[in-house]
Amino acid sequence: MSTDLHPATATRHDQHGQWPQAESADDFRHNLTAVHARMTAACQRVGRNPASVRLLPVSKTKPEAVLRQAYAAGCRMLGENKPQEAHRKWEAMADLADLRWSVIGHLQTNKAKLVAQCASEFQALDSLRVAEALERRLQAEGRALDVFVQVNTSGEASKYGLHPDEVAAFLRELPAFSALRVRGLMTLALFSAEAERVRQCFVLLRSLRDRLRQDAPAGVELGELSMGMSGDYEIAIEEGATVVRVGQAIFGARPMPDSYYWPSSTGDDAKAGETH
Repeated sequence: MSTDLHPATATRHDQHGQWPQAESADDFRHNLTAVHARMTAACQRVGRNPASVRLLPVSKTKPEAVLRQAYAAGCRMLGENKPQEAHRKWEAMADLADLRWSVIGHLQTNKAKLVAQCASEFQALDSLRVAEALERRLQAEGRALDVFVQVNTSGEASKYGLHPDEVAAFLRELPAFSALRVRGLMTLALFSAEAERVRQCFVLLRSLRDRLRQDAPAGVELGELSMGMSGDYEIAIEEGATVVRVGQAIFGARPMPDSYYWPSSTGDDAKAGETH
């Protein structure tokens, strides 16, 4: 997993808005097969086992009928940015007993109850306030939740996530929250066509994880790296991703610019664009 081994891998951020809509289970099977083939090729380039990388299809903004087609094509976990949307779809699709939900976007503490009820996984933990709110709600629900700690690897003020220098101290606080099962780290890379700048975000997260896991607190697992989206998941896999969050390459382009969908740490309407 060295940048010297694969300098030619490009981002696909310039394809934003060009992915065709998946409208049937066959469309989803075709798209999933194509994404898995690219994932496998990326693994092979760096000598990784393709089974070591999980694909998380991101279904944000897509209606229930479309999600049911994805389910028919084999999707059993779906990712949503907004807790309200995840909870609404969870309720509407409760008849699909083996369908699980991953909330991957920023969480306000007043929405913690929604995540505690519907999610199997939460990938954007970046404050003790959110950890406390989730712990309280999860205890009330009598359940636990897999969580990823979000790290800001791009240095952009608009992005959520802990500064890399803050992560070690944050991890030391997490064993106090028994309902939170820490699985690893998550990041959003730069939204850029410059592949090497994107790659450096992934290198930073992997290096941070490798350093922190040596003396991680008891009960805090750092085996997982959630990084990479539709425009850059192949680069992320080359740099060690164990989860890639892919939306548009599976579901099709979304109607609004990406900035519409991602909340911002400097104001919810000012978020720098991202492509799942």
